Amino acid sequence: MENQNNNEVYSKVVRAGKRTYFFDVKSTKGKDLYIILTESKKTFSEGRDNFEKHKLFLYKEDFDKFQEGLEDVLEKIKELRLSGDFLEKEAETQDYTSISTEVF
Repeated sequence: MENQNNNEVYSKVVRAGKRTYFFDVKSTKGKDLYIILTESKKTFSEGRDNFEKHKLFLYKEDFDKFQEGLEDVLEKIKELRLSGDFLEKEAETQDYTSISTEVF
C-alpha cells in the first residue's frame, strides 16, 4: 500500500480541459477495496476560480458489472464513430472528454 494513513491504495489523475478526473482506489479497515471516481470542473464565479466536484463510489461487489457495462458502452461508441454518423475523436470541438478503453 502506498499510503496507509488515509486508506489510499492507488490514484490516477486524468486532466481533460476544464475537467479533471480522479480514479482513487481505497481500502477499508477490513481490507476491502473500493473506488471513488471524482469529476472536478473548474468554474469562475464571484471573481475567483471554484471547483465543482461530483463523486461516485464503486464497491467491490459491483466491479465486474461496472467494467462489463463500461466496456460495452465504449465498444458501442467506437462502432458509432466508425459509422461516420458521429464526430471522430480528432474532430471533436465541443468541451467534453474523449473516452479511452484503458480504464481498468
